[in-house]
Amino acid sequence: MNATVVKFLKISIPLILGVFLIYYSYSKFSEQQLEEIQFHFKNANYGIVFLSVLLSVISHFLRAYRWQFMLEPLGYQPKLANSFMAINIAYLMNIFIPKSGEISRGIILDKYENVPFKKGFGTIISERVVDLIFLLGFTVLALILQFDVLYNYLIDKIPVSKIITAFVILFVLAIIGFLFLKYSKSNLQKKINEFYQGLKEGVLSILHMRKKGAFILLSCIIWGLYILSFYTAFQALEETSVVPMTTIVIAFVVGSFTFAFTNSGFGFYPYFVAGILVIFNIPETIGTAFGWIVWTSNIASIVFFGALSFLLLPLYNKQKL
Repeated sequence: MNATVVKFLKISIPLILGVFLIYYSYSKFSEQQLEEIQFHFKNANYGIVFLSVLLSVISHFLRAYRWQFMLEPLGYQPKLANSFMAINIAYLMNIFIPKSGEISRGIILDKYENVPFKKGFGTIISERVVDLIFLLGFTVLALILQFDVLYNYLIDKIPVSKIITAFVILFVLAIIGFLFLKYSKSNLQKKINEFYQGLKEGVLSILHMRKKGAFILLSCIIWGLYILSFYTAFQALEETSVVPMTTIVIAFVVGSFTFAFTNSGFGFYPYFVAGILVIFNIPETIGTAFGWIVWTSNIASIVFFGALSFLLLPLYNKQKL
């Protein structure tokens, strides 16, 4: 299949599915229910919503600061401002093309801080592994808190057969890639292997950093801010302010997965968050309004800081260029 077609499908399919979920979820509501959703939007406490978003922005800044620790063992000390703007642009890129933000981060540091892309990208992958560990930790916590409810919900939304099929395909592709890299003598294999070595150096930088304790502490604070931001958002609606912490953790896990594996949760985030809240006796109209308030406010923040970073990045580095 043509590479351009594949790229187009990767971008368009999640967007189409997101639009479909928006249409599907709203088509189920009666006129009265739609008015209820609108009512909740109008009566939300947007001061609290702003505080929730502010906590997220602080977590992004700390993520940029944490990134410095991973680059130091490689011999690079990029400006914190450049790292922060690179992260802002990465989040903006992910809205349009899933996972493209990681690539853009590496490109920006390569351009403005002379950090070789393959090494910078390696540190980003290592960082994502750490984030995945934290997300899985919250997932385990959610399963412990409400195993039966969450298991039945996920199985209903994502059949086991599809999960198994995905793992089998990934396993087969991994074997093919391993055999190619080990036995092929082509120029492509040499280029991939050279890139892999730089990537490996970046990934393993986490093992050689001097400030491991600070890195772990910052990681805990970053994820603590994520859950605190989400908890704060629940206080924006009177009806969700009494939701127990166990339910908030479970909704946080579901929302995080949709944000991580789609176009920043477009269409998916409000639908799945509302769906999980329904299970815990939160009316779907309230859950839908809440999901859209959280998603829209965070996306607005990402667009604002991402666009601002696009403008300021070349200006900030003007003398260097």
